[in-house]
Amino acid sequence: METNNIKFIRADIEKQIKIASSKFSSSDNILLKRIFSLNDLTSLNTQDNEEKIRAMVFKVNGLKSVYPDMPDVAAICIYPPFVKTAKNNLSRKHINIAAVSGGFPSSQTYLSVKLAESEIAVNNGADELDIVLSLGKFFSDDYTFCSTEINLIKKAIAPSHLKVILESGLMDNLSDVYNASMLALKAGADFIKTSTGKDKKSADPVSVYVMCQAIKDHYEETGFKAGIKPAGGISTPDDAITYYAVVSHVLGEEWLNNKLFRIGASRLANNLLTVIEGKEVNYF
Repeated sequence: METNNIKFIRADIEKQIKIASSKFSSSDNILLKRIFSLNDLTSLNTQDNEEKIRAMVFKVNGLKSVYPDMPDVAAICIYPPFVKTAKNNLSRKHINIAAVSGGFPSSQTYLSVKLAESEIAVNNGADELDIVLSLGKFFSDDYTFCSTEINLIKKAIAPSHLKVILESGLMDNLSDVYNASMLALKAGADFIKTSTGKDKKSADPVSVYVMCQAIKDHYEETGFKAGIKPAGGISTPDDAITYYAVVSHVLGEEWLNNKLFRIGASRLANNLLTVIEGKEVNYF
């Protein structure tokens, strides 16, 4: 892969994000509901079990009976062993099941294991897989390895969607974020995602801005619309609005739907409901 030495100036991007964010308000319930519909409701805890995931799915199924004016979430994101449990209990069939895979969260395992885990998850009912870029190989400039791995996993799970997590918080400069984005997109990623949420440095609006620029450049080159998924540390409506503003500013209205834009979060749904309802909500 040919890397691009585009210089991204963080201070300039931060100014653009501030201007873009000023156009949206957390008092706009229509906007908050739209953001709710972008949510990948996530449970990736060490103590997760079938009972916990079943309870989460039942909450997703019953949302409309409690909050009839709320849209559904876009997907539920879980560990691979719980995909079948989710599939067997999810009655809202238009909601996707996403599984983290490929040696999540470090990507430090054998390719054969990554392929097997990914194939099993899809066979059990996963609509989408979230895998992690092999950062050790990326930082040692072994771009061929990274690209080949993504491409093989994509082929193994097709037509299910593949999200590639860059773990952008571990990248020292924004050129790395851009190059990793382009590598994943050219290798077949349907989405690029910021973070696993397992590292101290998670989603960052500036990195998402750069990732969106890569998606835009890739679209202009190929005509393919890839998606974007900020994830990790996003908990408040204001956090989510910032990312919404970035996607709107760089990619435009066509990307402001859950086919091309997701927000990965575990606490955001309740916090959005709290603001919309005007009282504390702990539904999920």
